Amino acid sequence: MNEDLAQTRALGVLGWIASQEEIFPAFLGATGSTEADLRHRIAEPEFLAAVMDFLMLDDAWVIDCATAQGWRPEEMMLIRAGLPGGDLPHWT
Repeated sequence: MNEDLAQTRALGVLGWIASQEEIFPAFLGATGSTEADLRHRIAEPEFLAAVMDFLMLDDAWVIDCATAQGWRPEEMMLIRAGLPGGDLPHWT
């Protein structure tokens, strides 16, 4: 997936996270971001990579988000791979 499409899809993921009352506060805490930070960093590919990393902490989130977006859950890894650092090997 090219970086432009990955960024667009990651923005959709961020929108889904922001709409989840139980998940959004955890996202803010995990990233150390405030809602104001989101407005300033939303166009940064590295920030969108962090969005995807956060989402992929929980398989249920991946499935729920993918379903809401009309995507296959496997596409989340393709989105992440299209963002900075996504081509690095995973050692876990």
